[in-house]
Amino acid sequence: MKINLKLALSWIDDHILLILSGFLIVFIPLFPKIPLAELIPGYIVRMRIEDVFVAITAVVWIIQVLRGKAKWKSLIFWVIIAYLLIGFLSILSAIFITPSIPLELLHVGKTSLHWLRYLEYFVLFLITFSAIKSKKDVRILVNIIALTTLAVVVYGYGQRYHYWPVYSTMNREFSKGVRLYLTENARVQSTFAGHYDLAAYLVITLNLILALAYKQSKKTKKIAAHTVHFLGLWLLITTASRVSYVAYFVGALAVIALVASEKETLAKRIKWGLSQSFLILALVIIMTFLFGADMQERFLHVFRGYPQVEQTYTAVGDFFSETTEQFLIATNLKSDRKKEVPGDWIAVELDEDYQDLDDVLTKTDERPVEEKPDRTRPDDVYVDVPVTTRVATESADGTTEYIYLKTERTWSENAMKYGLSTAIRLDTLWPNALEGFRHNPLLGKGYATLNKETFMHFTEAESTDNNFLRTLGETGLLGFISFYAIITLAMYLAYKFHQVDRTYTSAISIGFIGASIGLLVNALYIDVFAASKVAFTYWAITGIVMALYYQGRNKQKLQNLTLVSRFQKLKSEIKTKLKIAS
Repeated sequence: MKINLKLALSWIDDHILLILSGFLIVFIPLFPKIPLAELIPGYIVRMRIEDVFVAITAVVWIIQVLRGKAKWKSLIFWVIIAYLLIGFLSILSAIFITPSIPLELLHVGKTSLHWLRYLEYFVLFLITFSAIKSKKDVRILVNIIALTTLAVVVYGYGQRYHYWPVYSTMNREFSKGVRLYLTENARVQSTFAGHYDLAAYLVITLNLILALAYKQSKKTKKIAAHTVHFLGLWLLITTASRVSYVAYFVGALAVIALVASEKETLAKRIKWGLSQSFLILALVIIMTFLFGADMQERFLHVFRGYPQVEQTYTAVGDFFSETTEQFLIATNLKSDRKKEVPGDWIAVELDEDYQDLDDVLTKTDERPVEEKPDRTRPDDVYVDVPVTTRVATESADGTTEYIYLKTERTWSENAMKYGLSTAIRLDTLWPNALEGFRHNPLLGKGYATLNKETFMHFTEAESTDNNFLRTLGETGLLGFISFYAIITLAMYLAYKFHQVDRTYTSAISIGFIGASIGLLVNALYIDVFAASKVAFTYWAITGIVMALYYQGRNKQKLQNLTLVSRFQKLKSEIKTKLKIAS
């Protein structure tokens, strides 16, 4: 069969943005964060292959817009422009008005890089928004998201049980592309650069897939959606991220409430909503006790101040652990976790860049079991690793040499009371963000400045572990209002679409609202909107939902115009008949 080249090229031209959207939705979550180039010397944020593909797609989008082949106008677009403008003004203010960024290429380049990252994230919104031309396009992209989630789960399974490689950005050395392997009790990261990023991604996709499962009419598709949701929930539990665990459940409750609102009577809404809520809660709890030993341990830290609750919680956990062990042995499902160990727990070709790797890498992913908690250190610290300090010394011949001194760690009151993870936020990160807000309440202290100790200090990484405080500290009140206005407006328009469209496509809106609520909860403890794989996926789905909304609105306008024209035609006919009669 001959292929008509002209028709093929025409089809590609019409669907190029849809093709690129699908590719990015798959590639970004699945391809590891292996760096291509170091944009700023010594900085943890590096250029990766996904940045190249997003840039190419952005160029294609601009060409299609200039040719009139792609729609782009939406209310969300203008709010995004407002936020980016405020972010740019924040940078200028931080350099020239309320100085917090030195007027040097290194420092200005770093803060500009973070501003450009947000611009890059928003590109996914523009691309998917322009790519959608029909509900069929929506189904294609949503199915791709579901299949990508399944692929993330499969890789996570292989990573946990078969030593599939891990590429992390948890510290400066890891971010160079070091290949790691998880030990038995490690937190699964799958194709992501950290277990927190993976968990936040699942908060988005699992709520979307749950909504699709509820709204599917065909039994086979409903079962398939529930299966992917179940497997994804297992992966979420293996990340041991407590905040994402709670965020998922809050989002799921929102999904259930919106689906329940479509029932005919109030009694049916309450009955269905409560039954599904308890079912999801029971599923989450049972899976946690069956597969989430690390998650159990992390929740145990919360209960240690309440002896009776702790005792009951521990007893239930022990029962499920013993039951699971007996079941696996009885069914011959229990086997050696990993049959072929690829060398040591970390595989990397050592060169001059990794000479000091032993001082950086520690087996912190192992979770020792203690009969009694060691109260000389925080509950979430299993190995008391000393502080390593690099000190310069001068020898007799005048040459400078470096030695490493190790000193015993000291713990703050918050660390002993709430654990090290929470203490870092309470003692350092959150106060830094609030200080950034006080520095300039309107425009903030500037991107990538919150953890600086001095005016000239160059930080190697940025983190606040609370996206709300980070936005407030970096871009002030104006940046905070404009950024979260984008999310709030998108949720509002999605809800409006759900009110007028109760077909299968409304599941996309329901899932998006649940995902947004879950991600906002997640943002209380993690900088989720600054995590690339999470942010790209979220804004891509936002573009899909907004395209649905505007298509529905335009269809409604056409229907209204048709009704008006029919009324005018009828009115004209009546006038004509009256004239004839008179």
